[in-house]
Amino acid sequence: MLIDFFFTLKDAKIPVTIKEFLTLLEAMQQQVISNSLDDFYYLARLTLVKDEAHFDKFDRAFGLYFKGINATFDQQGNVPLDWLVQRMKRELTPEQIAALEKFGYDKLMDRLKELLDEQKARHEGGNKWIGTGGTSPFGHGGTNPEGVRIGGKGGNRTAVKVWEARSYQDYDGEREIGTRNIKVALRRLRKFARQGAAEELALDATIRATASNAGYLDIKMQPERKNNIKVLMLFDVGGTMDDHIERTEELFSAAKSEFKNMEFFYFHNCVYDYMWKNNRRRHSERFPTWDILRKYPPDTKLIFVGDATMSPYEILQRGGSVEYNNEEAGSAWLARFTAAFPKFVWLNPEPDTIWQYRQSIDIIRQLMNNRMYPLTMNGLEQAMRTLSK
Repeated sequence: MLIDFFFTLKDAKIPVTIKEFLTLLEAMQQQVISNSLDDFYYLARLTLVKDEAHFDKFDRAFGLYFKGINATFDQQGNVPLDWLVQRMKRELTPEQIAALEKFGYDKLMDRLKELLDEQKARHEGGNKWIGTGGTSPFGHGGTNPEGVRIGGKGGNRTAVKVWEARSYQDYDGEREIGTRNIKVALRRLRKFARQGAAEELALDATIRATASNAGYLDIKMQPERKNNIKVLMLFDVGGTMDDHIERTEELFSAAKSEFKNMEFFYFHNCVYDYMWKNNRRRHSERFPTWDILRKYPPDTKLIFVGDATMSPYEILQRGGSVEYNNEEAGSAWLARFTAAFPKFVWLNPEPDTIWQYRQSIDIIRQLMNNRMYPLTMNGLEQAMRTLSK
């Protein structure tokens, strides 16, 4: 079984060697871990992956081979994990779904606290308790227009808060681009200017001067060509953006190639008071958003990349983040970014044909002064023209 696992890693272009594989087998023979898939995952990653840059590829290959790894669950509070094992699915008519009550953000949080105090047993399929497969706004695997997802996997994407340990993956900046068209579109933004001391040969001027000088060599120099474009890219990561990893990685890799003066940061759903550059250390290595706003000059081109798909509370409500209680609404931070960097756009990987059906996308578009473009070739062309004006 593990020989096939070894070749799965090789197919994923992870530079694993026979020696490292034998080290893994020896560690298992010595029973350094328990009979747990989670323990095997960490042991395999420790012995087989030499560089953090390959963690993302390893996770994908591991998940593909072992049919996925169960998400970890933050067991703070008194909600036992076994309550949340999904055992049933309910199909509701559109009329039944429309009839479900929306609490509103504050009432939703208060109601969750009440249920945590009251509930003493597992529950499934109902409309009140924390459980699975029902119409209650608390639990997972059910149907409700808004709620708090506790454990499990998202499905309807209507959660206001998510109670679980969430792991995001960095976008692979070395990914081979499937098409040169992305680079061509991004290249339209580049503006070269000759600045500084004369550092390179001016070939055309040298030829003309030499010809005018009866064939005697007359070398002309010119300032080096420099790419003066400064780009700040802010990437939404995790959650619904997992559906768009491949195209986002292509964009990220192309941008790193085309823009020599490019910086990037990650956020989740909406920007708040901090961002990060490494998703595996996002809780320990945070960059205050105020520092980012002050660090880069106003002529920096700002590019948001995200599907803008979230609860409207996450944009408009203080404390609306699905992960923590943010002190200021996401809309306030978006306003600061657009004021600090007048040249800005938002690239959305979701098809523009569905934008009208998602309230959060409409809100973000308004906050972006309608400078939202689909992540297509035509969309990129339009976005680059907007940034060049």
